[in-house]
Amino acid sequence: MTAKTWFITGSSSGFGRAFADHALARGDTVVATARRASALADLAEAAPERLLALALDVTRPADAEDALAAAVARFGRIDILVNNAGYGVVGAFEETPDAELRALMETNFFGAMNVTRAALPILRGQRSGAIVNISSLGGQLSFAGFSAYSATKFALEGVSEALALEVAPFGIKVLIVEPGQFRTNLAGPSMRHMPVIDAYRDVVGGTRAFAHDMNGTQDGDPRKAAAAIAAALDAPDTPLRLQLGADAVEAVRSHGEALLRDLAAWETLARDTAFDRKTA
Repeated sequence: MTAKTWFITGSSSGFGRAFADHALARGDTVVATARRASALADLAEAAPERLLALALDVTRPADAEDALAAAVARFGRIDILVNNAGYGVVGAFEETPDAELRALMETNFFGAMNVTRAALPILRGQRSGAIVNISSLGGQLSFAGFSAYSATKFALEGVSEALALEVAPFGIKVLIVEPGQFRTNLAGPSMRHMPVIDAYRDVVGGTRAFAHDMNGTQDGDPRKAAAAIAAALDAPDTPLRLQLGADAVEAVRSHGEALLRDLAAWETLARDTAFDRKTA
């Protein structure tokens, strides 16, 4: 198999680090990015000829353009873009200040859009490549306390669906990844807890406890997630969405079944909304 070049955001830990490790292990080249390039020093030392470590703040479009240009200058092409950089917020919607919501959207959604926009001319010019957008099972459904986080992932998935159709004629794949609980930093340093409003203490309390207690105990292995994503990309028929983890599979399936039940229950009323046809 021909070696490929991966461009990965948020590579300092968690999924991003696992993706970089997996790509290097299979003989590929990697452009690993993080807010601080120093956080990638060990990766760069382990494979200096096949890894380029770059500082990248995904919220800055110019930084994304510069990083993609540096990647092409070093390796000549980009085959797989992985939009992984992001963080989480837990708290009821009313507990989440506007500034927090906007900052979360800037990183999780607009950050991915900045990098994708910078990469698309390269991928189109090659007429090949793949864009991997790391969403969440929270990109398909949500829970009390995760409204802000899910909003960013719902937006990412909406763009990805249309983008997949737009770039398919250029030989570019789009893969939406919907992980469940994996042992990354998302539930630890990468999770921001909003100030508590007493009225929501019981409503969101369980979610807050869940988000805190699962840190370091999640069943999901990021290394296996990386291998699964690579397998999906190598397949002739790459899916649009890939759920990872039994919890993600079960949650998304239950959510889909609930949608179908509601659709069937309300179908007659839903259809009966057209203008009445005039009779002679």
